[in-house]
Amino acid sequence: MSSASVAVVIHAAKDLRLENRDVRDLGQDEVLIALRVGGICGSDLHYYNHGGFGAIKLLQPMVLGHEVAGEIVEFGSSVQGLNLGQLVAVSPSRPCQACYYCLNGQQNHCLDMKFYGSAMPFPHIQGAFRSKLVAKASQCVPADGLSPAQAAMAEPLAVCLHAVKQAGSLVGKTVLITGCGPIGCLTTLVARRSGAARIVATDISDQTLAIARECGADDVINTYTDPQMLERFEKDKGQIDVQLECSGAQSALASGVECLRPRGTLVQLGLGGDMTVPMQALTAKEIALRGSFRFHSEFAVAVEMMRSGLLNVDHLVTHSFEVGEAVTAFEVASDRSRSMKVQLTFPDNDNG
Repeated sequence: MSSASVAVVIHAAKDLRLENRDVRDLGQDEVLIALRVGGICGSDLHYYNHGGFGAIKLLQPMVLGHEVAGEIVEFGSSVQGLNLGQLVAVSPSRPCQACYYCLNGQQNHCLDMKFYGSAMPFPHIQGAFRSKLVAKASQCVPADGLSPAQAAMAEPLAVCLHAVKQAGSLVGKTVLITGCGPIGCLTTLVARRSGAARIVATDISDQTLAIARECGADDVINTYTDPQMLERFEKDKGQIDVQLECSGAQSALASGVECLRPRGTLVQLGLGGDMTVPMQALTAKEIALRGSFRFHSEFAVAVEMMRSGLLNVDHLVTHSFEVGEAVTAFEVASDRSRSMKVQLTFPDNDNG
């Protein structure tokens, strides 16, 4: 096995490069993975287009990527339960398992989190878009029966599973999903599987709304061309039980609050920077506001739900590019009129 790995590295906004990175030696509890597929996430696009988002800025070159799957080609001496050549989905969540939050089952709030491809700390946490990836065996979830493209969808699906858990029971509820990018569409899939009786999805793109309908939305509303269509859900103080806000847009949050019933629930999972919240309406209607950030245990659940056929994510992957076309892939992923989920493929050209 060659000691060099091809990595997708962001240096500044619109400055994306392919670079060779050394592959370090394996620890006894680690595996070497030949990456097969990596999905481009919204945070990857923020780094590519803007050099960061909100207060988070690139301060050094960083390997991007955290939605990945690949095949095990080597493992450390103490690794059990995994096999050479096995396809695994790799969780980017690497909590310390020793801080207060980890010990209380809140690993997504770990005080020393090492989450792939994050500029939140400095030095930055390098990402997983590299042809050879060393990972802890505990990060790897067997994905037998899935394609690499499907396995790489486990991470965004886990985000949505965590958000729906934050919302509480959806059985028999009317649910509003604002923002129908990959997270919004996956949330629609999960909400339908979780027993929602009616799902209303909003966005400003007819293309993404069409995919949301495929994912199970009963009503789709383009709030740019038909903003008045949402007003019917404001009747009698609101017709919506739960809003899952996936866009990170202030206008989407506010329009949803107008539609929520008294004592409804608003779950905010879209990250778009700070926004003004309609606090008086939240107070007067006694609305519960809950955040949703990342995931932990939901990652393995996401893989198993795909393997068992409970959730089918195939139609969300609209484009696939070899890693050598990474810049083109990021440009296409940045254009919501052309794409939903864009993935990079890492060809098998090492042959051991």
